Amino acid sequence: MPISIKSADDIIPKLGQVVYVAGTQWGDEGKGKLVDILSGQYDIIARAAGGANAGHTIVVRDGNESKKYIFHLLPSGILHEGKTCVIGNGCVVHIPTLLDEIHSLKEKGIDIGNRLLISDRAHIIFNYHRKIDEIQEERKGDKKVGTTLRGIGPAYTDKISRHGIRVGELLNFNVFAEKLRKNAEHHMKEYGFDFDIEEEINIHKDALDLIEGFIVNTAQYLDEQYKAGKNILTEGAQGTHLDIDFGTYPYVTSSNTTSAGVCSGLGIAPNRIKSVIGIVKAYTTRVGEGPFPTELGDMEGKMLQNQGHEFGSTTGRPRRCGWFDAVVVKNAIILN
Repeated sequence: MPISIKSADDIIPKLGQVVYVAGTQWGDEGKGKLVDILSGQYDIIARAAGGANAGHTIVVRDGNESKKYIFHLLPSGILHEGKTCVIGNGCVVHIPTLLDEIHSLKEKGIDIGNRLLISDRAHIIFNYHRKIDEIQEERKGDKKVGTTLRGIGPAYTDKISRHGIRVGELLNFNVFAEKLRKNAEHHMKEYGFDFDIEEEINIHKDALDLIEGFIVNTAQYLDEQYKAGKNILTEGAQGTHLDIDFGTYPYVTSSNTTSAGVCSGLGIAPNRIKSVIGIVKAYTTRVGEGPFPTELGDMEGKMLQNQGHEFGSTTGRPRRCGWFDAVVVKNAIILN
């Protein structure tokens, strides 16, 4: 039901201790902006699904100056001092990309310190997953999905086939290295490509020194913080109609992008989610292939694209634009 919020003091009493911000279309509705606004009122900002295929753009204005931040893995709430950000077990993490984001923030004067936690159960995206992503898209020809080529699907495939490697396994590095070798050799044979396995192992060995302190059982952490009365904001990645089950299959992402994904992707019980906020754009966009009933392939579509700055935060690809689709939004309301 609609809720009227007149000031920041209204947010927690009306939205509740745990809230989820969902995209109601195909993503790119402006979730990052609202998460940034709400982060000031919440203690913990957590992400439940997806990987570096997401892109949340935040513009911070200080007088006449503006700073632009683009987040792929880090929850955008990291910009707020004193807030803890969580990358949940439902996410897939490309560790070099994560470190690039952390270093980029540091260069802009933002040190995350001990404010980031990564689930020990989140699965790792390796560079061979990215190679597989490219090969799979090439093989599909004109039936390609239009993925971001970030290795998301292949990493989730490894997870579901029960030979993925989780972040927590880095803590027993010798066992981790053997698993990585075995998996990489399997994929190299399966897809017929060359890959420097030892370089990949060394990348993660070097990274471990930087991220070891971030790796925890985040489900247990969130449970403890909930019981302690902390407020938790969970942010969506992509939009409802890219959900692996309920989206425009097969032109979808590889995770659950509806509110149900919060429960499986963070370990938060369903009865603790008090509000779901759906973000709706006044028109419709999508990146990649797949059905788009209201798409405009003419000058009006180009006008929406240019005036709305509709270019992907992750890939830079122009977004397809079209009229507002009430059927799509109604379906998102049902699902969320």
